[in-house]
Amino acid sequence: MYNSISMPEFEQKWKREKVSLVDVREQDEWQTKHVDGAIHVPLSDLEYAKKTLDKEQDYYVMCHSGARSARACQLLAKEGYNVTNVMGGISAWRGDTV
Repeated sequence: MYNSISMPEFEQKWKREKVSLVDVREQDEWQTKHVDGAIHVPLSDLEYAKKTLDKEQDYYVMCHSGARSARACQLLAKEGYNVTNVMGGISAWRGDTV
């Protein structure tokens, strides 16, 4: 089981706290733009890359619109990771990107 958070709620949390954001979009999408400070773990590499994530830490997961991040959250939560899906993804993000 995982939680979800709306983009406006996440943006406020991002401004107030140091949170870990995992971007599961593919390399070409990441290179186009991403949130500065996000961790890049493409969904296609998640099976292997998840080993670099700490099960004791909370992660917010983002993709382009929310579908792939929901899938990533489902997979990670099933294995004991603390994850929250950021609904709307990068397409709803109003903050700075790099």
